[in-house]
Amino acid sequence: NITMKSFVITIMDNERSVQVADRCIASGKKFGIDIEKFSAVTPKTHDPVKYAESLDIPTDGFKEIYSRYENCLSAFLSHYLLWEKCVNLNEQVLILEHDAVIVNNIPVFAGFKHLLNLGEPSYGRARQPMMLGVGPLTSKQYLPGAHGYMIQPSGAKMLMDRAQLTAMPTDVFINKTNFPWLEEYYPWPVKAVDSFTTIQNKHGCAAKHNYGATYEII
Repeated sequence: NITMKSFVITIMDNERSVQVADRCIASGKKFGIDIEKFSAVTPKTHDPVKYAESLDIPTDGFKEIYSRYENCLSAFLSHYLLWEKCVNLNEQVLILEHDAVIVNNIPVFAGFKHLLNLGEPSYGRARQPMMLGVGPLTSKQYLPGAHGYMIQPSGAKMLMDRAQLTAMPTDVFINKTNFPWLEEYYPWPVKAVDSFTTIQNKHGCAAKHNYGATYEII
C-alpha cells in the first residue's frame, strides 16, 4: 500500500457525511490508498467566525450568494487545518472532501511543485486539459471544486499565508492569479459524487452537474 498521508474531511456527527466518507475510503482501498477521516470544522463544533479571527483569517470573503456563510467558512477552516497538518508533517498529503470518489490511480510519485488538482470539475463550465499527466491548471482559473488535491508543505504554507489576506470559499481561493504555479493531473483520478450539500444554498447548487430532483440541501 501507498504510505502517503491521505485525509477525507468528514462531518463526524452527520450520518450522511460519514456514509459518503466511508465510500471515499473504500474507493481509495481499491487503488492502494489508505484514507483516514479528518474531523471537519462545523458551526456545531466551533464558532467559525471566532475561530477564523483567532487564526487572523478575514471572513468577509465568505459572504456571497452561493453559500451559507458559516458553513462555507467552516469548510475553508477544515482545509486550512489540513494545510497546517501538511506543514507540520513536512510531507506531501492528499486532501479529499467527503463526497470524493477515487476512480483511478493517484499519481503519488508524480513530481509537482506545490499543489496538484486531481478532481474532475464538478460544476459549471470547464476546459479539458490538452496534455496527460501533470500540467498547468487549465480546467478553470481556480480549483474546479476542492474535492481532491495533493499538496506539498511549500504549497500549504503559501496558502496559509495568503489566507490572512484574502480568504474566500476554498475552491475559488485557490486560483491562478494568487497562485500561478497551480498544476493539474489529467485524466482526473478523483470525482465528486454528490447527492447533497451542507454548504451551498439553492442558488449555488443550480450550477452543479449532479443537481436535480434527488439533490438535497441539508
